[in-house]
Amino acid sequence: MKRTTQFQPHDVTRQDRADGCILLHSNHETSTPVRRTGDWLHHWATKTPGQVFIAERSGAGWRSETYVTALQKIRAIAAALLARGMGAHHPILILSGNGVDHALLTLAAQYIGVPTVPVAEQYSLVPAAHGRLIHAIGLVRPAMAFVDDASRYADALALEALKGVEIVASNGTTSGITPFATLLKGDAGVDVEAAHASVTPDTVAKILMTSGSTSDPKGVLTTHQMLCANQAQIADSLPFLRKRPPVVVDWLPWNHVFGGSHNFNMMLANGGSYYVDDGKPVAGLFERTLENLGLVAGSLCFNVPVGFQMLLAALQKDPTLRQHFFKNLDLIFYAGASLPQDVWEGFETLAMEVKGEVPLMTSSWGLTETAPALLIQQEPTDRSGVVGVPMSNVMVKLVPADTARFEVRVKGPNVMTAYLDAPEKTAEAFDDEGYFITGDAMRFVDPQDVNKGLKFDGRISEDFKLLTGTWVRAGQLRLDMLACLGGLASDLVVTGADRDEIGLMIFPNMGALAAAGYSADSAEGALTDAGLLSDIRQRLANHAKGTSSSTRVGRAIVLSTPASMALGEMTAKGNLNFDRILTLRADLLARLYAETDIAVAKL
Repeated sequence: MKRTTQFQPHDVTRQDRADGCILLHSNHETSTPVRRTGDWLHHWATKTPGQVFIAERSGAGWRSETYVTALQKIRAIAAALLARGMGAHHPILILSGNGVDHALLTLAAQYIGVPTVPVAEQYSLVPAAHGRLIHAIGLVRPAMAFVDDASRYADALALEALKGVEIVASNGTTSGITPFATLLKGDAGVDVEAAHASVTPDTVAKILMTSGSTSDPKGVLTTHQMLCANQAQIADSLPFLRKRPPVVVDWLPWNHVFGGSHNFNMMLANGGSYYVDDGKPVAGLFERTLENLGLVAGSLCFNVPVGFQMLLAALQKDPTLRQHFFKNLDLIFYAGASLPQDVWEGFETLAMEVKGEVPLMTSSWGLTETAPALLIQQEPTDRSGVVGVPMSNVMVKLVPADTARFEVRVKGPNVMTAYLDAPEKTAEAFDDEGYFITGDAMRFVDPQDVNKGLKFDGRISEDFKLLTGTWVRAGQLRLDMLACLGGLASDLVVTGADRDEIGLMIFPNMGALAAAGYSADSAEGALTDAGLLSDIRQRLANHAKGTSSSTRVGRAIVLSTPASMALGEMTAKGNLNFDRILTLRADLLARLYAETDIAVAKL
């Protein structure tokens, strides 16, 4: 299959130690990163001043800032922050989602060493989730909070926890709220140059909150070195980024490391253009994404698997959008879960039809604590689910978990050194050799050839034993069962700890169920449509053929209410908190393992 996107072949050294651990590192030369994010701004404002840097929808078109106008406004905002006496110990809390003003404020703060703290907008907009917001406020103690619309965020802004904090808003300002336009006026009485010169690689650029799926969210102290080193590592792996300024139309939220550090900084580091997609892959908003994609032809496309599923269906129906989407495309990049193989092959087919070649289709792996990328599949492959090999200047330690599976630990300039005000949590996060303990499991695609890469194999903490003593690798089984259910499930929880067989608690894709003609009839928290349960039972039976007790799923129940962020069942990143769900829905777990229940599909 023809592929013309330039890539860097895998070249990895493997060292097997006497203690059973395996060390991996890339043999590719590491490029020298810039010292701080402001260096990128100055470079592109000089080299390509008129290039669009950041844009958002405004009416039928876009409100945009070029590199030179962005730098001018960033320096003015930085002056206004300095005039308020703000510095390293005066974080700015950002409550609203992606946008031009959000970007300008973030970079202005980084320009002079003031940390920003982007949090999920749901924490502010969903009253029942205000507890998460209050936790973040108490942890970071902000000096300023920003929203794009004060009226939309009024309930959150009225919280007692924000009393005494200066509120800045782009729109909807009232008495006591500072208009964003005021910051743009700057202040001639401060020395922006001196403040910028004082920013070093060790200066904290932002504080990112962890998902909180296993404990209260922690604050990851993300330095300029982490951000800058990681972009150098990414470009080392994907050399085409340096050949042509990338363009992206992206919705992924900036409070998350994928959207806010990986994607946003990729544009900034390489002189690219970031068009904020104000849609997302959910009913009622995906149409906006398609409209935005029809306006701008990106060279890179980032998404989560469900987003690519929805996009593939739209491209298959719309030949005009299909031509526009693929014409400049260098990269299709998925993360968050394995992309279904049929979706992978669907994009390959359309790409060949439109331009006679396939862009690099790939994934990567990393964490909030690692800025984020550590591994990347940087050469073409024909399968989904492979996360690749170590990036340049990353050392990976694989600790045996069983005969073919390893726990992953890492070192590198992109790895954090500490959580905010949490010395015990920080100490627990590193082993005695200084490797960060990720808690994720991997296995080799080919144990005899390290350059074939690694495959994600779940979280070590998700594994459990059946009553028989058999270990269940819940992470991989969850992915397998999502594929098995073919779109009927939006997500699921694998159950069976200390029970005699594996079960599933399924969060349904209600749109897919409706399209298949299944009803939403329920009984005490579970769907009861006989046709749906028969369909699931048949799928489980097909999957069970030739499996062992560690992968055979014997029963399933379909939940009638979605996972609640307010109750902690779901994180702001969309990840399920399995333990919380099993605790809060203990009655449904009991029904799942009852001898008879009208809501259980049982083999």
